[in-house]
Amino acid sequence: APGPVLGAGADWVLVLPVTGLACSWIRERLEGLKSWTLCKMNVAKGGYRVFSANSNAACTELAKRITERLGVELGKAVVYQEPNRETRVEIKESVRGQDIFIIQTISRDVNTAVMELLIMAYACKTSCARNIIGVIPYFPYSKQCKMRKRGSIVCKLLACMLAKAGLTHIITMDLHQKEIQGFFNIPVDNLRASPFLLQYIQDEIQDYRNAIIVAKSPAAAKRAQSYAERLRLGLAVIHGEAQYAEYDMVDGRHSPPAVKNTMIHSGLELPSVHRLRIPFPGIELPMMMPKEKPPITVVGDVGGRIAIIVDDIIDDVDGFVAAAEILKERGAYKIYVMATHGLLSADAPCLIEESAINEVVVTNTIPHEVQKLQCPKIKTVDVSMILSEAIRRIHNGESMSYLFRNITVDD
Repeated sequence: APGPVLGAGADWVLVLPVTGLACSWIRERLEGLKSWTLCKMNVAKGGYRVFSANSNAACTELAKRITERLGVELGKAVVYQEPNRETRVEIKESVRGQDIFIIQTISRDVNTAVMELLIMAYACKTSCARNIIGVIPYFPYSKQCKMRKRGSIVCKLLACMLAKAGLTHIITMDLHQKEIQGFFNIPVDNLRASPFLLQYIQDEIQDYRNAIIVAKSPAAAKRAQSYAERLRLGLAVIHGEAQYAEYDMVDGRHSPPAVKNTMIHSGLELPSVHRLRIPFPGIELPMMMPKEKPPITVVGDVGGRIAIIVDDIIDDVDGFVAAAEILKERGAYKIYVMATHGLLSADAPCLIEESAINEVVVTNTIPHEVQKLQCPKIKTVDVSMILSEAIRRIHNGESMSYLFRNITVDD
């Protein structure tokens, strides 16, 4: 007797007599239809590759950790410097129609790292990659995000360069100012390292319930408040650090210039013809009062407690060392410094080793193995887990909101 056979996912009905030969034929056709459907899905979805744009071997450690968590191999590419210091990038495998994730950790040679990222992104663009996502845990030039005198907003310039090179998405972590995301015309996911640092406090600092979160300046109070509220701890703020007034009188910015009533000869005209040039005298504006450095005070009781100073970047450690000395004078018996990005430039390890700071905890967004050899007080927290999860979710088209749960606008 005839019976209906439905094609998988199709809207047609095939009616054939049920015989042994017919069943075999139908089975072969359905298997072929299934294989064709899967092949079509694979072509449409494509795969993904993870590359490291660093020519410095020490900077590829984070990329290796991320690929291990994803269960994929690091993409085959060669990044090196020519004898004349030009950067050359050679991609050794096909990237056509795929999602390309370029991991770039910033070393001490910031400008070389930026050029490596730009050149690799452009190489992927010209090789017909479908999407090019830059994974930049520490975004360089993030401190230059405001106009100062006759300077420039370099962070905005870098954002335009990355988009022009071909990047279609940015994954970063703890931008110096959240408003930097507005410099881009492509999506930016600003991940947070605070869950990992909070976990470190709970697991590694004994008697952390007797701790107090400290902001080394009023500008860092919001970040410190976020840590304090999540750990159910008190908050202290150091007020009165050096305030550098910007004096405009010494840089020649007198506009309009000083008025001088002089009789001026106008070149080829006869000497008897004089012209009186009197510049517009301008408008008298009220003078801005200069800032004065107030006496250093600690708002909050730190006596007999563990002081935990939190910030986003540790570069020049002079401010942290001075804050530690003040806290020690106020009675804190242990002092920790927690930050996302440990630049630790110049002689920072030596200064930390000789200071009252007991421990400096940073993440591995920036390689600092050399600094750790110089100063055993420096500890590292791995954040490759959240970066690998962000890569997986973006490639699969899943929501990123899970990575931002319990994060408020002020965090």
